[in-house]
This record gives sequence, structure tokens and C-alpha cells, in this order.
Amino acid sequence: MYAMTDKPITVKMRMGYYHTHSNAINLVEMLRNDGVSYITVHGRSRQQRYRREANWDYIAQCQAQEKVPIIGSGDVYYWQDYYTFKKKSNVSTCMIGRGALIKPWIFQEIKEQRDIDISSSERLEIFKKYVNYGLLHWGSDNVGVENTRRFLLEWMAFTHRYVPVGILERPIAMNEKPPDYIGRNDLETLLQSRNVNDWIKITELMLGKVRDGFDFVPKHKASSYAPQVGDGFIMNELGEIVKSKLSQQASVLGKRHHSMIST
Repeated sequence: MYAMTDKPITVKMRMGYYHTHSNAINLVEMLRNDGVSYITVHGRSRQQRYRREANWDYIAQCQAQEKVPIIGSGDVYYWQDYYTFKKKSNVSTCMIGRGALIKPWIFQEIKEQRDIDISSSERLEIFKKYVNYGLLHWGSDNVGVENTRRFLLEWMAFTHRYVPVGILERPIAMNEKPPDYIGRNDLETLLQSRNVNDWIKITELMLGKVRDGFDFVPKHKASSYAPQVGDGFIMNELGEIVKSKLSQQASVLGKRHHSMIST
């Protein structure tokens, strides 16, 4: 493939599919021979998803082969994480995923090596900027507005997890469920809400009222913490969000009850 383009060919992979059988390290040599410029290794298996901390020791083993530059990925949420993981594993650099979705200013924190206590109004301005980009990309008609709203809501499934550094006594890890808290103003409290209806209200500040019957279920609901039942959903062993058995049983009982009343 590398012979067909003058662009660098890169690969991103997890440690393996099953957490009991990590095979990424075996692929590094093969990919190097195929002309890959660098490889990003996420220190988790596909099976475990985000329920455990990323394994940076394994990433370090991949880097130790010195076959091809390795970029490490997993749990970079604070600027200190970036420098700690980079030094520990000796990787070329780190790739940031969820950390950037939860707080896009993480790159400024890394550059300046300091925590930034961003205000709620500044966070809302980030949403407004995103909305402007969305309307420019998809258009300002009904289709464009709804596309922008949908992707903004998906993003809010991450941004609401942010806890301002000025509120917590200690930093929380990426895979810890954020605690409920009362913000320093009403907007800050609203931005941390786990209630999807509150997210919808925030979009209405910028995109107008939603249509009657509008509903939204986030794709990544609960996928970053230990599996928990919430709103009738649970994360299964593959990290897929499905209806919980309790919810299914309640649905069946509800239908039976309705049938008995009808008859």
C-alpha cells in the first residue's frame, strides 16, 4: 500500500480482541515490514472496553521492540497523564480520545503544563462555535439543524462528565463515574446534568425548539464506566448498549398487565 501513495501509512489498534490474549505486539513486526510509518496502540482489548485502566506497561513492551515508532493511547485526561505515560512507556507521543471529547482544552493544558479552570460561559461558547461549524457544513435548513443537533447531543454524552478542577478535592480518573455536584452557577450545574432532556434544552438555546416527539438515546451511554443499569439500559460484555433484563421483564409484565385490562 505504501508504494501507491506518498502519504504516511499509519495503523491504530488495541492490544487484542480478548483481554486474556493480547497479540498487538506480534503485529508490530509485520506492519513494519509492510512500510507502516507509525502505529498507535490503545492499551485495552476490544472485549474489556473502558472498564479497566489502560495498560501502559503493554504499550511500553510494544515500544521496546524499536521496530517502528509507537504512539500510546488510553486514559490521557490530565496534562500530567500525558507526560507521565509518555515517559513511562518511552513512546513517541500520545493520542488523546475521550479526554479531548470531555474537555477540548486539554491540548492547551498539555502545552502550558497547567490545569485550566474553564468557566461555564466559556464552555457554552465552545458549543456555539461547534453549532456554527455544523450549520456551515450541513446547511441551515431543517436537515442541517437536526444533523447539527444530533452530533452535538452525542458530544454532550462526553462533555457532561467534566468536573471543574475548582470543585473537586481530588482529580477523578477517566473511568470513574463523575459525582453529582452543584455548580458555581446555574449554567455550570446544567452542563453537568446526566439527564438527556437537559442536554436537549441546551441545544435549544442555539438551534431552537425540537420537534414534537423528539427523542435521543446516546450511542456511548455508560460505555466508559463499569456496567450499570440506567434508564433501562446496560452495557454487555462487548461494550454494546442493550436493554437490561430487568427492563425487558418489566416491559413484558407491562404488556401482560395491559392485555389483562383490555380483556
